[in-house]
Amino acid sequence: MIRETHGRVLDVAALARVEGEGAMRVRIDGDTVVGVELDIYEPPRFFEAFLRGRGYEEPPDITARICGICPVAYQMSSSLAIEQICGVTVDGQLAALRRLLYCGEWIESHALHIYLLHAPDFLGYDGGIAMAHDHRDIVERGLRLKQVGNRLMELVGGRAVHPVNVRVGGFYRLPDLDALRAMVPDLQWACGAALDTVSWVAGFDIPDHHGEWDLVALAGDGEYPIMGRRIVTSSAPDVVPIEEFGAHAVEEHVAHSHALHASWDSRTYLVGPLARYSLNHHLLPPVAREAAAAAGLGRECRNPFASIVVRAVELLTACTEALRIVRDYQPPAGPAVPVVPRAGIGHGASEAPRGLLYHRYELDEQGTILAATIVPPTSQNQRAIERDLWQVAQAGVALDDATLTARCEQSIRNYDPCISCATHDLDLRIVRA
Repeated sequence: MIRETHGRVLDVAALARVEGEGAMRVRIDGDTVVGVELDIYEPPRFFEAFLRGRGYEEPPDITARICGICPVAYQMSSSLAIEQICGVTVDGQLAALRRLLYCGEWIESHALHIYLLHAPDFLGYDGGIAMAHDHRDIVERGLRLKQVGNRLMELVGGRAVHPVNVRVGGFYRLPDLDALRAMVPDLQWACGAALDTVSWVAGFDIPDHHGEWDLVALAGDGEYPIMGRRIVTSSAPDVVPIEEFGAHAVEEHVAHSHALHASWDSRTYLVGPLARYSLNHHLLPPVAREAAAAAGLGRECRNPFASIVVRAVELLTACTEALRIVRDYQPPAGPAVPVVPRAGIGHGASEAPRGLLYHRYELDEQGTILAATIVPPTSQNQRAIERDLWQVAQAGVALDDATLTARCEQSIRNYDPCISCATHDLDLRIVRA
């Protein structure tokens, strides 16, 4: 909560280089920060309400429209939740195809953030276009990496934005084998380009900062986590089944945001690359572990300004995984496993580029959706973003307004926030006299 003061006010009405519409306000009284707000004013879009009364096969198509950058995350989390209710497990080569599609999303999203949204902060540019004037070859490398991710999404998902080939139980059709095999040279190039990306961002002048929050991520099952049914945290030794997510993560409204704020066991927590990396470092592919070490990263990273380096390591991980899957892929017997609806409650989670995305659905016997809950990464990270914003502003209170404002904006972009994802619901109560 920001109290009134006659001191300095840092007010950014529209944040740049983030997905969605939000503002930042910092108030400083003398040498003390007295309040910060990440003001998410993008209108809520009520997707959970839209889902009520719809059929059990519809969530992958409906929820994908929540975001144009990470639609696969919504498709996978919703499918996993529905499949749990219906007693279905998607494994083998169908599961590999799902992971390949998700790798495509990680590649295009991480490349976009690193090269066009975040790197300009470190190199002193207002945006990617201005940066391209002096660093054309670097920006072109980032765009080509993004193109590789988009192409994977097109081959497996049907199109790069809001894929149309995903269904509960698998896919509507299998990708063309020759077209997948033809991706090998591009993926080989992408692995090298991603390795170069790690080296490039590791050379940035990264501010020193230590985030004070719990870490929460999916637990990897023999491989770096993208989809899963167990959660690990930095604050407790026990693994949490995905069914218990709601017992730990509690959302509430705050006056200055159209998105809910979440806490984990009443504590501020973080999801996303830093959490995934720190809790699952041992599951990185060897080339990614070696690149992380060469970049100066330890087994844990709690500096949000260094998230650009961790994202680059995850970009390399996704490229490496995609190449492995394409090389090993053998077409399964069919594009999907049968799914018969039944009554029940199901939970699904996957690791969107920005962090853990949780879905919960309740179905009746005919497969009609009775209730839906979606907890996106950015709403889970809002408390952490505001805590960091406070600490960054306090540490830089001696800076002039322009310099401190830029540093505070950068501290928000560290999280690659997806504001459109976060504004998924609003608690509306009408009281009539």
